[in-house]
Amino acid sequence: MSRPRVLISSKIWAPGPRMLRRYCDVDLWPHRRYPIPREELLRRVQDKDGILCTVRERIDGELMDRAPSLKVVSTYSVGYDHIDVDEATRRGIYVCHTPGVLTDAVADLTFALILAVARRIVRADRYLREGKWRGFRPAIPLGMPVYGRTLGIVGFGRIGRAVAERGRGFAMKILYFDAIRPPPDVERELGAEYSPLDDLLRRSDIVTLHVSLHGPPFSTYGLIGERELRLMKRNAILINTARGLVVNEGALVKALKERWIAGAGLDVYGKEPIEPDNPLIRLPNVVLTPHIGSGTSESRSKMAEIAAKNLIMLFKGRMPIALLNPDVRKVRPLSAIRMIE
Repeated sequence: MSRPRVLISSKIWAPGPRMLRRYCDVDLWPHRRYPIPREELLRRVQDKDGILCTVRERIDGELMDRAPSLKVVSTYSVGYDHIDVDEATRRGIYVCHTPGVLTDAVADLTFALILAVARRIVRADRYLREGKWRGFRPAIPLGMPVYGRTLGIVGFGRIGRAVAERGRGFAMKILYFDAIRPPPDVERELGAEYSPLDDLLRRSDIVTLHVSLHGPPFSTYGLIGERELRLMKRNAILINTARGLVVNEGALVKALKERWIAGAGLDVYGKEPIEPDNPLIRLPNVVLTPHIGSGTSESRSKMAEIAAKNLIMLFKGRMPIALLNPDVRKVRPLSAIRMIE
């Protein structure tokens, strides 16, 4: 058997590239600081059997047309809205991702944003660095308490539940909304109360988003728009570490400017990287981070390991760790992509 030819579209953490080189001929885009240009990506995939991509690369019909030998796409991410999964399935291309490994990292960042927005940490830091601090003043800077407040979690999967666990440490009342309710024992264990979305928005002091980005039957595109933001308390804050397009960014800017809500903490945006003229950058009541939800060395390394294992296992004719489109086996059985003894 010939060795599978694999493109790694971005320089990623060990041990992913090393694992793949053991079994595959690897073509690695060597730059971590900037993404592979689209034309370069389309050129390099032409003879590839597999791709290990990141969320920055669009894996669509155009790319699949350029890659007639393509059998597997493994993304170095949990999210997969950058991949046309339906088109891949139609063509018999297996699509994998890396769920589970970044749960704690994203939950930690979520709580970091909650605290940073509520206690105005970034503004206080800037105030001190700009030389404006002249000793204790009762009114500067004032934030809101977090302990004992009501936390509304939209999306109650792995990450949403991990955020609920952290909320319990702050004696918070936990409300959640999800299109699919978990078993009752999960609610009991986490002390979580199911709430319809509108009710959750009205009651919560902090609303945090943990849904994936998907279309009907329950579309999450623009899930939080002007109507939903107006339902929130005026002293509430919104946190988004899910996907940027879950929130109508224009409506959020208006809500922050006109103080329908007190503040927001964002790690994801409708367009990434965020444009320098994005009005969010100029608003004082929002904390922004550059999509670092999985940004710990442990989680990034584990993601690389799983992304590589997904490819290797499929090229061995075995089920991968995390397959997104199991129906693809009806189009191309596992035995048909086996290239490694």
